[in-house]
Amino acid sequence: MTTTTGLRPRALVRASGGPRYAVALAVDALGTGLLRPFLLLYGVTVLRLSAPVTGVAMTVGVVAGLVCMPAVGRWLDRGARSTVVAASMLVRVVGVALLLATPEGNTGLFAAAALFLGVGNQAWPAAHAALVATVAHGRERDTALAAGRALRNGALGVGALIATACLAGGTTALQALAAVTGVAYLGAAALAWSVHLHARPATTSTDADADPDPGTGAVPRMRALLAANVIYVFCLNVPEIALPLILVTQLHASPVWSAAVFVANTVLVVTLQVPVTAFMSRFPRRTVLALAGVVLALSYLGFLAAASLGPGWGAPAVAAVSVVCTLGEILYAGSATALVTALAPTRVLGRTLARFELSTGLGLAVSPAAITALAPHGPAALWGTLTAATLAAASAVRGR
Repeated sequence: MTTTTGLRPRALVRASGGPRYAVALAVDALGTGLLRPFLLLYGVTVLRLSAPVTGVAMTVGVVAGLVCMPAVGRWLDRGARSTVVAASMLVRVVGVALLLATPEGNTGLFAAAALFLGVGNQAWPAAHAALVATVAHGRERDTALAAGRALRNGALGVGALIATACLAGGTTALQALAAVTGVAYLGAAALAWSVHLHARPATTSTDADADPDPGTGAVPRMRALLAANVIYVFCLNVPEIALPLILVTQLHASPVWSAAVFVANTVLVVTLQVPVTAFMSRFPRRTVLALAGVVLALSYLGFLAAASLGPGWGAPAVAAVSVVCTLGEILYAGSATALVTALAPTRVLGRTLARFELSTGLGLAVSPAAITALAPHGPAALWGTLTAATLAAASAVRGR
């Protein structure tokens, strides 16, 4: 098996789409970090909408993005690559423009803005993965995908920190943040489009996880993998939703602990995503993905044990266990999309990635509701359920 355990920075940039594309990713993620965490706050504070109405509008945007994924997949399968990435960014420019044009109390325009932002956010991951899969192959592709995620997480974190610092400015500051986000999306779209990358005929893969006949043109069903992915994706909302909920409402800890967990998660992903993915390249992707499920399940059990410590030691214990959870997230992120690109027949790479992103979007959409519904019933209900579901997902992945 061919492994890639130490790509040089220049080679990694080339495998990720080139310098201009790397800059486009960073600028796009920086803009997203400025606005996405505060979109709800923008609707409530700037537009004077009720929290339930704002939340419903944002949910509609996410659902609309999922509905558009089959069309995105077909567009990718016609050979488009950088054009689709640029389009996903331009769609969000329209969303920001509508957001800035929305007068106070106008629910319709805010919903339209959320819709365009949701479509762009959902379309981007599949388009990015297809672009990287076109310029890089085998384990080099896996590491390039990991590098893209690390870069994006870092820029998202910086954007969120800048936005947090600007919140003291009130309504004017939020409007300025939205405007800067729109400019960032526009600049990123121009950079991504300038790459002018179109798909070329690919050779048969020699990866251990690859589809045995990538030229058949049949979209793989991947039912077990897609179902498992819905459960795996819950780990992405654990630092943002589950842990703050447990720390503040059950352990009565300072919100500083929640912020520390989020920052630590971001730093660990940025610094470890590439080296961990490269190191694990000596194992089959399916094995790594199953291992990710086991690590995540162990971390959920750790959170259960930490919650039982109560106020005092509970918060530091949760923070310590969150490191294990982040490691599971890194293993998952480094193997899941890579496995799908290896399994996908060449002619239907776009539709296969779109199907995978549908499962990801579904998991991200239902996980907040599931977590907040389970949490009031106690730590055992939340973490026990997540542990059982994740172990079942890992078993399904490993058993093909």
